[in-house]
Amino acid sequence: MAKKQAKNPIVLTDIPDPCVIRVGGNFYMTSTTMYFTPGCPIMRSRDLVHWEIVNYVYETLDDSDHMTLSNGKHDYGCGTWASSLRMHCGIFYVSFVANNLGKTFIFQTEDIENGPWRKYVIDGIYHDMSLLFDDDGKVYMVYGAGEIKIIELNRDVTAIKPGGMNKTIIANADPTGGNALAEGSHIYKINHKYYIFIIAWPPSGTGRRIQVCYRSDNIDGPYERRIVLDDNMGFRNDGVAQGGIVDTFDGRWYAFLFQDHGAVGRVPVLVPINWVKDWPVFGINGKVPTEFPLPGTYRETAPLVISDNFNNTKLTLQWQWNHNPDNDYWSLTARPGWLRLTTSHVVSNITEARNTLTQRTINDTCAGMVKIDTRKMKNGDVAGLVALQEKYGFVGVEMKDDKKHIIVKTPEGIREAVPLTQHVIYLKIDFDFRNARDIAQFYFSKSGRSLYKIGDNLHMVYSLAHFTGYRFGLFNYATKTTGGYVDFDWFRLS
Repeated sequence: MAKKQAKNPIVLTDIPDPCVIRVGGNFYMTSTTMYFTPGCPIMRSRDLVHWEIVNYVYETLDDSDHMTLSNGKHDYGCGTWASSLRMHCGIFYVSFVANNLGKTFIFQTEDIENGPWRKYVIDGIYHDMSLLFDDDGKVYMVYGAGEIKIIELNRDVTAIKPGGMNKTIIANADPTGGNALAEGSHIYKINHKYYIFIIAWPPSGTGRRIQVCYRSDNIDGPYERRIVLDDNMGFRNDGVAQGGIVDTFDGRWYAFLFQDHGAVGRVPVLVPINWVKDWPVFGINGKVPTEFPLPGTYRETAPLVISDNFNNTKLTLQWQWNHNPDNDYWSLTARPGWLRLTTSHVVSNITEARNTLTQRTINDTCAGMVKIDTRKMKNGDVAGLVALQEKYGFVGVEMKDDKKHIIVKTPEGIREAVPLTQHVIYLKIDFDFRNARDIAQFYFSKSGRSLYKIGDNLHMVYSLAHFTGYRFGLFNYATKTTGGYVDFDWFRLS
């Protein structure tokens, strides 16, 4: 029987800045979720291809204005970046920066799938850091952009070690010798040699980013360099890069990287590695394979994006809030079997709205549909389903002057409005990411059967202002007065 095959990208959904480790027969991964909470997901796999969310490192990181969408502040494009995941002597460690807070966080637990996590804070931004536990018991953090530095931590990995190593180990990580961005450090010690992998702009001037490896016999250098991957898999000249390496139970090695893939976000890519004279050789003839044997034992996993009837008393792990939720203003129990969102702040648009509940978009095409009861909306309220990014688009219900309209709205304003005379309405968004088409289309139904297109297509754009792929979002916000609410009966993914 032929071994099950896998394909690249391994899944078409937003999983940026991955960091993967193996513990026995399980692989664990963390990735960037920026301003979404709970944050820093823990994903598990048996084969490096099929992943499921099993935990988060934190429910909320901080209650600052940036993270609570308060007083005109926000965390879009910031939040938590590029985590480092390691396990040492039975303890799991996750570290990352929070940009608007100006802090670096280190979390620890003995149970990665259930927690609890202990939190430690280091003042300052140690950009794109990577942890290393050396054979002599010393602990280091490698970090930086362009100039790659190392700093030593205390042995319980809670703070910077006074008088410990603190120096620049790669003065200019740009392979061109110029000042192009080079960052995303992942450090490993393998067979008594130190390896640092980074993402950088290329020396060839092609415009796509590349994966670079630095190698040394000593932790503080000197380091020699090789470009280990320069490939875009034929997609828009977007290079496959940034991430680390991991070995399988039977001794094979893989790089776990990502590729910018348009509006759907940054998608994970798995690259086989061979070792030649103590250098990692990525891919097949320097290219990322589009199809390859599954590197492990397949086990069915919970999907990364789901339909939900809201029949539970707590949210499933697939859902994340846009910024910290205001927990007094949402409920799964006020009306059992429905998600209730109550307005708590007066705002001007969807990007300021508290308690917008999100899931990733996924695959070349996908669609989300909701059934929503609007009978308790107030004048000035807007509720519905959004394609969430800086250039958002939503189909929703607006109540104004005691009348309701089904509307499609983008940052440019309302694109179409249809009078609504009933309380219950069905709203739907179709996403098309095929070949970077990046189109969203909006629909409504008064019966749940016949669908009617409304508004213009949204031409989606992956913006660094938000720095995440487009998401489904269920929302309700007030522009006049608070206290109105809507109930969502279900969300259906197709």
